[in-house]
Amino acid sequence: MRTRADRSHHGLPVAVLGVLAFAAGAAAPPPLQAQAPREFVPVTDAMLQAPSDDDWLMWRRTLDGWGYSPLDQIDRSNVGDLRLVWSRALSAGGRQQGTPLVYDGVLYMPNPSDVIQAIDAVTGDLIWEYRRSLPDDACERILPGVCTTNRNLAIYENLIIDTSVDEFIFALDARTGELVWETEVLDYTTHPANQSTGPIIVNGMAISGRSCMPAGGPDACVVTAHDARTGEELWRRRTIPRPGEPGDETWGGVPDAQRRHVGTWMAPSYDPALNLLFIGTSVTSPAPKFMIGGADNRHLYHNSTLALDADTGEIVWYYQHLNDHWDLDHPFERLLVDTVVRPDSSAVSWINPRLRPGEERQVMTGIPGKTGIVYTLDRATGEFLWATPTVAQNVVSGIDGATGAVSENPELVFGSFGQEVLACPTAMGGKDWEAGAYSPRTNTMYMPLRNACARMAALDDGARSLYSLSMRNELAPGTDQLGSVWAISAETGVTAWTHQQRTATMSLAATAGGLVFVGDVNGRFKALDDETGEVLWEVNLGSPVSGFPVTYAVGGRQYVVAGTGTGGNASRWTAMTPEIRPSDGNNIFVFALPE
Repeated sequence: MRTRADRSHHGLPVAVLGVLAFAAGAAAPPPLQAQAPREFVPVTDAMLQAPSDDDWLMWRRTLDGWGYSPLDQIDRSNVGDLRLVWSRALSAGGRQQGTPLVYDGVLYMPNPSDVIQAIDAVTGDLIWEYRRSLPDDACERILPGVCTTNRNLAIYENLIIDTSVDEFIFALDARTGELVWETEVLDYTTHPANQSTGPIIVNGMAISGRSCMPAGGPDACVVTAHDARTGEELWRRRTIPRPGEPGDETWGGVPDAQRRHVGTWMAPSYDPALNLLFIGTSVTSPAPKFMIGGADNRHLYHNSTLALDADTGEIVWYYQHLNDHWDLDHPFERLLVDTVVRPDSSAVSWINPRLRPGEERQVMTGIPGKTGIVYTLDRATGEFLWATPTVAQNVVSGIDGATGAVSENPELVFGSFGQEVLACPTAMGGKDWEAGAYSPRTNTMYMPLRNACARMAALDDGARSLYSLSMRNELAPGTDQLGSVWAISAETGVTAWTHQQRTATMSLAATAGGLVFVGDVNGRFKALDDETGEVLWEVNLGSPVSGFPVTYAVGGRQYVVAGTGTGGNASRWTAMTPEIRPSDGNNIFVFALPE
């Protein structure tokens, strides 16, 4: 296990940093003293696979990616009575897209730039804070402006586990914030990769993916598993085939060193019964395929779902959603649902003719990519079951129901530099990293989507830019409503309702109280009726609701959390709706019903 001891860049809790600064004679305020360790019940794999209703123990609360809470104290009849109970400013050092973890009355908050806080979930009082010291050149080498993002944490036994800007995976003592172990995943100076989304825990392993910068080459494009107790690496899986491996032929003879940027920059889902991880991949760099081996090559495994054996990282099956020339990534959340499958041919565009309507299947469903297309696959085999578009899209011209093979619109496939096309959606996504949710109460998925297109052209820049694309965003034809939420049946594919609004929508959480919580770029945080889409409650938080909302309970009282901040694409979305001018403060806000 390689550490950073030779670099003198150790992250330390604030209390320790304050003591060091004082000893060196620096002028500093009195150090923040961590509270005495509280009684702590270690978090087990069994608890992660069947969490307490009161807790939110991982990115989407459960390993199936649902973003759903069984809490129902706050419901459709009383949500209008929600009141703010506490708020706290977060680190101002970058983009805020964090998901709070909540366990046994403590809220663990990932802040930008590898700051982690433990906060009393009832009062908002700080228990401890960890600030990782980072090399000055890390962001410059990886992805300036984006590398500070820290979307989620993991918890296991008595450890809080995260991935860092400088390409380590590390663990803190959940009771004190002290660093317990750290392991280098990649050397950021030679294999730059952006670890914007932390790990999930699967059978004692911390599983994480990353976006891999072009300069890092194919060996930076890896999913890894580490022993959650010790940090020892257990396996790593490249997402670009090596010469001689299956899929090598899909790169059209491009040398291995020039195969770049097939990233896995969101967290996977996991099925314990199948022991399969489900993770999505990104576009290549450059995006136009005529620049790297030819437009007819599939360039595996970009824009695909990979089903990995959790014990070994081996690819059990894959499905490619798009041969992507437009930066329409497919790394987003995969929803694992057991459901009757009965796609309605009047609402669903592409259906497997072998599907027996009404049979119950173990499916992987949702909107995995920026096209906004819902894909439903058999999660044991990868068999295509059905798919259908939502928001305006013109890049996919068809899907063969019998094979699942996707055909791209040939009029939009770049064949030369300077060719301009109108691609829908925009590369900012009909859907992007902002997560949807699934409710077993309604057997419905709820998705934050955007009605936007872009005029694009392939750039003759020697592949110096990330994607070699120019892009000018615009609203989709026929609407002035940029944001939306779609409610889509997992059984039939029928859209139950849509909520349309002027400003772009952000991440969602669903609850057993019949609610869907959603934020937007204009700082509005809302509760929607999960059956009708009616707005039941709304508050203005001032800044884009860029964090992932969660809900938890302590002492029998349910709380709802919204996080705000600069949030990735927020500034580009507001450029499309110039009358909307939110602030950009990184904060969390916690609401509850009056006692």
